[in-house]
Amino acid sequence: MPAVSDCINMLDSETKAVETPEDHAEELRLWLRLLTCTTLIEGEVRGRLRQRFDVTLPRFDLMAQLDKAPDGMTLSDVSKRMMVSNGNVTGLVERLVESGHLDRRTSETDRRVQVIRLTKLGRAEFRRMAAEHETWIADLFADLTPKDVRELMRLLAKTKASAQKSAARRRP
Repeated sequence: MPAVSDCINMLDSETKAVETPEDHAEELRLWLRLLTCTTLIEGEVRGRLRQRFDVTLPRFDLMAQLDKAPDGMTLSDVSKRMMVSNGNVTGLVERLVESGHLDRRTSETDRRVQVIRLTKLGRAEFRRMAAEHETWIADLFADLTPKDVRELMRLLAKTKASAQKSAARRRP
């Protein structure tokens, strides 16, 4: 154990720990900063969706996926794109079918597979929400310059690639 004098006191709003030089302090601080930013932004978007449209973020996300696929998608494809289980998607789909926002039909090539798509009502309501959502996102990032946004996008792409590479190494 290093002496206290050898430790670097790295206090940050997300990390309140004394770290030693050999720790992965910067990577941990980055991880916590990413989580904090995600939580703040997601919480704001969730709140605005709920307040303005009485819609949950998962419902909005499902409709966003289907808006990109006018011919519809299978439940399995939707769950992969949303990175959630089929069970999570099934409940959302049921409620959106009941409210008239989604249409569900059996696949023409595999009778075991259900294909879902937005109805005319669903597409119109989603596009109205999406237009406001876009302005909210712009507002949340308003203090970043276009150069900041490009640099952040570049660094996040690099971060994503690094995480994917690490995950691939861990798989058998």
